[in-house]
Amino acid sequence: RGRGRARAGIGGHLTGGGAGGSARRRVGSARSASIWWPTVIVARTSSAAATAELARALSELARPADLVLLSGDLGAGKTTFTQGFGRGLGVSEQITSPTFTLVRSYRGRLGLHHLDVYRLGLEEVHDLGLNELLDEDAVTLIEWGDTIIPVVGPDRLEIRIRLGDGDDDRVIELEPTGRWALRERALRVAVAPWVDPEGASC
Repeated sequence: RGRGRARAGIGGHLTGGGAGGSARRRVGSARSASIWWPTVIVARTSSAAATAELARALSELARPADLVLLSGDLGAGKTTFTQGFGRGLGVSEQITSPTFTLVRSYRGRLGLHHLDVYRLGLEEVHDLGLNELLDEDAVTLIEWGDTIIPVVGPDRLEIRIRLGDGDDDRVIELEPTGRWALRERALRVAVAPWVDPEGASC
């Protein structure tokens, strides 16, 4: 009893047993059980400037109440990415890491709420008032966002930044779900300059 039951998540979405709404692909024949995989777009940059420029390109697709979850090791370039994203939104202020303030808000053509949840547990995340932030005329971008996936709904763009072979090389994975999945084609166009055409997405 109760297995597969959906529960309310941040932003009024459902998480848990529902079908979600993420961009998925079905593999297998009609005779076999269907398997669904989320879409992942893989891009590569070779400098901090390129990472910021990729983020700026993505910001052109942002809409009010969008949620972006950003993850990566320390020093991977999460704040650099956010700075580029903010510039694309028209933010003129210097964007700095909100590690100790938890939330920093900026104004541009859209607002930007920049959060860092590295030191927070799931219950503490609820206390930040994410529902209210997501209802505003702004984009919410959360560093270490992968740690709070259990309490957010499917309407999100997950961005994972991994270290590459060279000192400045980065591998950037984009996984759009929910409302972001409807922009998959536009996402592919936006990051095309940084995508290896040889099997760089799945």
